[in-house]
Amino acid sequence: MTKSAKIRKLMAKGLSVAEIAKRVKVHANYVHTIKWLDKKKKPKAQFKSPRSRLLQDIFQMKKAVDAVESKPTKLLVQPQYKDMAMKILADNDLVNKPPHYTKGGIDFLDYAEAKGLTENAYLFNVVKYVSRAGKKVGADPVQDLEKAEFYLKREIARRKSA
Repeated sequence: MTKSAKIRKLMAKGLSVAEIAKRVKVHANYVHTIKWLDKKKKPKAQFKSPRSRLLQDIFQMKKAVDAVESKPTKLLVQPQYKDMAMKILADNDLVNKPPHYTKGGIDFLDYAEAKGLTENAYLFNVVKYVSRAGKKVGADPVQDLEKAEFYLKREIARRKSA
């Protein structure tokens, strides 16, 4: 076993730098160097839960948007693909007609307005999150259902207190 491996093993046990240096018979600076190298190699953040991964994706998207907004950019498409690219952009209007709100051929906002849900934010959000659960790309369906549950509980509490 190498000296650095012995040092790492003793560090894992929680021994102090002085104790490690004495046991491995090296200078304390060598132990500090191994600790520094190990710290340098570790990733800064570990995202394990779906919510954490979602946050990581959001931070990456924000970073990309900030980079785009900081300098003018152009959509570069080869001429033979221009018509196809324009059709894809037109078909996926994420502001006015997001695909996860129009699954099944019915636009959620049209449905909500027809049922009078736009007058009650809690009920509007309940139906919104239930209807999109499992349909939005990259979103956790359970999280959408939990959001719906949150708004439903708020509406129930509001009606009980009235």
